Amino acid sequence: MADVLVTGGAGFIGSATCDLLIENGYDVAVADDLSTGKAENLNPKAAFYETDICDSGLCEAFKRERPRYIMHTAAQIDVRKSIADPSHDSAVNVGGTINVLECARRYGAEKIVYSSSGGAVYGEPQSNPVSEDHPINPLCPYGASKFCGEKYIETYGRLYNMKYAILRYSNVYGPRQDPLGEAGVVAIFTKKIADKKTPIIFGDGEQTRDFCHVSDIARANVCALEGEFKCGAYNVGSGAPTSVNQITKMLFSEFASDMRPEHAKEVPGEVRHIHLDISLIEKELGWKPETGLEDGLKLTKKWIMSRQPQSRNKNLF
Repeated sequence: MADVLVTGGAGFIGSATCDLLIENGYDVAVADDLSTGKAENLNPKAAFYETDICDSGLCEAFKRERPRYIMHTAAQIDVRKSIADPSHDSAVNVGGTINVLECARRYGAEKIVYSSSGGAVYGEPQSNPVSEDHPINPLCPYGASKFCGEKYIETYGRLYNMKYAILRYSNVYGPRQDPLGEAGVVAIFTKKIADKKTPIIFGDGEQTRDFCHVSDIARANVCALEGEFKCGAYNVGSGAPTSVNQITKMLFSEFASDMRPEHAKEVPGEVRHIHLDISLIEKELGWKPETGLEDGLKLTKKWIMSRQPQSRNKNLF
C-alpha cells in the first residue's frame, strides 16, 4: 500500500515530485501511461502502474494501493494542441481529473494536490503580479480545462470532505523536461543551441513569463501535501518576470555562442505578460523558491548535455 499515488509520475514534474517524496520517506505509487512520460524517469522505489488516467486501469491501481494522498500531475499541457484538438484536451484534463477524483472518493483518499497553471487560467492579467483572486479568463482551451479541473476538485472537497490544494504553477523548467515534446522555451532553446540550431522566438520576444525551477515546484507539491491550511488555490513561481529575449540571451551566454535567434509569427492564445504573486503560499505553507534563474539554466544545460552524443559534446566547451 502506498502513502501517495502520483498521476503522471513518469513525467517532468511528476517524477521530480516522486523523487522528493521518496527521499522524505513516503511509500509512492505511480500511475502513468508513458504517452509523454518516460520509463527512465521512474524512481525504482515506486510501484508503477502503466495506465491512462481516463481508463479503468486507474481504479485498479487505487484498489491495490489505497493511497492516503493523491498528487495529480498528469495532464495534456500543450497550448497549441489544446487549440488544435480541444476535445482531447478536455477528455484528459477534465474527464481524467474526474476519474482520479472518483477513484480517490471510492478508496478513501484524504487529500489531493492538483497541478494547475497560473500561466494559463488567468489569461492576460489586468495587472502584475497576479494574485489568486485575480479574475479567471483563459485565452486557450488548455487554460479552460485546467480551471474546470480546479472546480471539480473544489466540488468533491465540499461533497465528500476531501482536503485539497490547487497549485497554479508558473512556467516550469529544468532537468527531464522533454525538449522535443510539449516543453517550454528553456528546454527547447537549450537543446537547439546545444545542437547548433537556431532558436525560433514566436513574436517579438518581449513577452514575459515567470520561470520556476522544477526542484522548487516539487518542494511546493510536498509542502502542500504535508501542510495544514485552508483548502484553496496557491500560486507557485519565482514572483519575477523574465522576457523570452532575456532567456535567449542568457542561454547564448551560457554556451558562449554567437548565434542569433529567428522570429516567427506569434502564437494565438498565449499570454503577453505575466508573473505571479507568491505571497500566499509563502505565508501559509512557508514555501519560497530557492533556485535562481542563472543556476537553474546551468542545471538545465548540464542535463541536456548529459544526453548529447559524445561527438557533439567535444565541440561545445
